[in-house]
Amino acid sequence: MPPPPKFSLFHGHRNPSRNRPTVRGSRLSPPKPNPTPTQSQPFDLSNWDPHQSPPSTSSTPNPSPAVPLSFLSPIARFILDAFRKNRNRWGPPVVSELHKLRRVTPDLVAEVLKVQNDPVSASKLFHWAGKQKGFKHTFASYNALTYCLNRAHRFRSADQVPDLMESQGKPPTEKQFEILIRMHSDANRGLRVYYVYEKMKKFGVKPRVYLYNRVMDALVKTGHLDLALSVYDDFRGDGLVEESVTFMILIKGMCKFGRVDEMLGLLDRMRVSLCKPDVFAYTAMIKVMVSEGDLDGCLKVWEEMRRDRVEADAMAYTTLVTGLCKGGRVEKGYELFREMKEKGFLIDRAIYGVLVEGFVEDRKVGAACDLLKDLVGSGYRADLGIYNSLIKGLCDVKRVDKAYKLFRVAVQEGLGPDFATLSPILVSYAEMKKMDNFCELLAQMEKCGCPVIDDLTKFFSNVAEKEDGVMMALEVFEDLKVKNYSSVAIYNILIAGLHKFGKVKKALSLFDEMKSFDFQPDSSTYSSAIMCYIEEGDLHEACACHNKIIEMSCVPSIAAYRSLAKGLFNVGEIDAVMLLVRDCLASVTSGPMTFKYSLTVLHACRSNNAEKVIDVLNEMMQQGCPPDHVIYSAIISGMCKHGTIEETRKVFSNLKERKLITEANMIVYDDMLIEHMKKKTADLVVSGLKFFGLESKLKAKGCKLLSG
Repeated sequence: MPPPPKFSLFHGHRNPSRNRPTVRGSRLSPPKPNPTPTQSQPFDLSNWDPHQSPPSTSSTPNPSPAVPLSFLSPIARFILDAFRKNRNRWGPPVVSELHKLRRVTPDLVAEVLKVQNDPVSASKLFHWAGKQKGFKHTFASYNALTYCLNRAHRFRSADQVPDLMESQGKPPTEKQFEILIRMHSDANRGLRVYYVYEKMKKFGVKPRVYLYNRVMDALVKTGHLDLALSVYDDFRGDGLVEESVTFMILIKGMCKFGRVDEMLGLLDRMRVSLCKPDVFAYTAMIKVMVSEGDLDGCLKVWEEMRRDRVEADAMAYTTLVTGLCKGGRVEKGYELFREMKEKGFLIDRAIYGVLVEGFVEDRKVGAACDLLKDLVGSGYRADLGIYNSLIKGLCDVKRVDKAYKLFRVAVQEGLGPDFATLSPILVSYAEMKKMDNFCELLAQMEKCGCPVIDDLTKFFSNVAEKEDGVMMALEVFEDLKVKNYSSVAIYNILIAGLHKFGKVKKALSLFDEMKSFDFQPDSSTYSSAIMCYIEEGDLHEACACHNKIIEMSCVPSIAAYRSLAKGLFNVGEIDAVMLLVRDCLASVTSGPMTFKYSLTVLHACRSNNAEKVIDVLNEMMQQGCPPDHVIYSAIISGMCKHGTIEETRKVFSNLKERKLITEANMIVYDDMLIEHMKKKTADLVVSGLKFFGLESKLKAKGCKLLSG
């Protein structure tokens, strides 16, 4: 019987010959029969499936990215598979897998590092491969290590790769530094770019013009113009010739930082050495200066452009006109706008919008209306922003009738007016006390599908910011609530506004009226009511409002907490103040600074040392937080529990000497201290009697004394 035919598998690249075609792969031995269970199974690469990955676990640290492994060579996939099997941790198991290979080449190292994201395992593989006999890393493997370290945000380690190359007898070329500069530039790390540039000079590598431009551009973009200019000095010292990009990088940087005179000097050098800037370069300069608000510099650049006889295009005009109008120079912007019309440029509607807005800000509403006519005559349709600006301007000059007509025009054109459109008209009607027109406008809003109650809430919120506005809003609300234009939010705005400007009684009457109309107050309503009741001296009602908020599973406002704490302190309820402080700090994300320091004061009182308490007060005042009633409550509470009256008086005396409290306040606080100490002492006596079971005898003795 003839012997079975021998066969071989080939993977990888082999040089073609006359008798053999080109084959991809390395020669692999044919499959062998399965060994017996008692024998150790040798590694056979032909039995390894590169497409099969072990099941991933959620506990795997630093998992490799989902890489299309089919694009890698089989040996590279084998190495990555060895890392995955060992959770991307370098160790004896990984080394054992690598020893199964005949040799790991530099190209194979580079291929693996290009897809490896774990910097530790990548570095270990890099150094392990370098220890092979006769092995030398190539530029590709060094570059792959650099990319791997940067992907893992180890850019400082990546910056040391050129030093590693030098130590291993492979001096870095400009390409290695270009990789680092590009990485840092993309991440906006300007100082790291300069660090790599300095290292480049130490290695004696001279950059090309392109790389010089990249370094200067990165420094300018990150705000290091002076460093960019020093790099430019090196550029000229190396005898290199500037490109237009070189000049524009520095010119734009000087425009950004307002160094116009230096920019003009560099512009002259550009004209002499290279060429005049074109319209795109000038537009870029103007755009940079507009973003920085340097309008004088913009106009100087515009004059330079005219001096060079460079014809401005529509984009250049648009950029400058927009900047001038937004910067309050609408007249100059309008002059350039007329130049555009004379030259026959297609004018964008946005230019009309900024010009209208600028004229309205200057209270030149007539000119703004003329622009609207010009806009419509040019075949454009005005957008809602233009109508909003004109309506606001007309209302400012008391021409609300024309503003209302513009509103009707906007409705007819289907633009969908919003609150910005209606607010100026509503305010004008309210100021003129034309409530019939006001209500008619609300009806128009309902027909347009506007959320009337929400818009009214915004209206009252804006109006109630001033004292006279609060009273006007109250008068408007008196007419509106009859027509069912009311809500809890509107009541809250009015109550808070009245309290803000000292109309406490009116605010409380509005609070009572709200409840009588079956409106359910919310936490904001009760918080405002707490502050009003405290100012009126009605602590009982203030506490009742606080309890209502707690019953609603809500939290009072911080202002309500502070106000209630002050009211409790004024009547000597020190324990209640401290309970309120703890409740506030447990309920809000960022409580008042004095509330936080009150706990520190309590802790300092445990030492019964006035100096330690004063140190806490000094620290608090250094933070810009003077002591108030909460801190005084903490001093009294802490000292009565852990200290003595004498030490407490030392603290208050120190505050009086520093004129933080007056003599009268010190007397009041001393009385509070004594009363609170008596209360705490009595509580301790009663607690002791209860503990020893003597409370009944004390009551009996007291009854005999009363009967006698």
